[in-house]
Amino acid sequence: MSKSTAPKTASRLSELSEAARLYGERSFDNYAQIRSVAEQLRDGLCKWLDNDLQCVYLVPPQGEFGAQNYRSAAFSVSGKGFLPLEPISFGLAINISGEGDYMRLVLTCRKEGEKMFVHIEDGNETELALPLEPSAMSAFYEKIHKHLLDWFVSRVDHYDNGRYGNADIGFDIMRAQS
Repeated sequence: MSKSTAPKTASRLSELSEAARLYGERSFDNYAQIRSVAEQLRDGLCKWLDNDLQCVYLVPPQGEFGAQNYRSAAFSVSGKGFLPLEPISFGLAINISGEGDYMRLVLTCRKEGEKMFVHIEDGNETELALPLEPSAMSAFYEKIHKHLLDWFVSRVDHYDNGRYGNADIGFDIMRAQS
């Protein structure tokens, strides 16, 4: 076979370009799916807690936050140039007083096939089937409620029994500015 009739192979650069393109597609799909789950969790949890109040917001998983939805800035991948294909964290600012006091709960999501694994900051992980079925979410909302309630109850118990001086980082709690 002469050089002119040999099949042309892809260049190394085109192979790399194709791999990066596929990675980009998957990383965007990962982000879009996790963002959709986060928004559904925010809305569903708010309705489950109290139908009348806007009581849950999507906030960044770290740093300062206020009682507002941060849209894309609420996610751990915000501000990264090339969207990474990795689990993504976000915060839920949950009204804990019925007034202006909010506690941030950090959740980390990873998608595997048609399942979303949601990790609550203390190590508990819940498997949710995609697409989310609102009727099946009550058990997860109950888990979040119990997690937050247990945090307060255990701190009060530690105080009442003289064991409250530890190095626990705890939650971020803030009062919304009027």
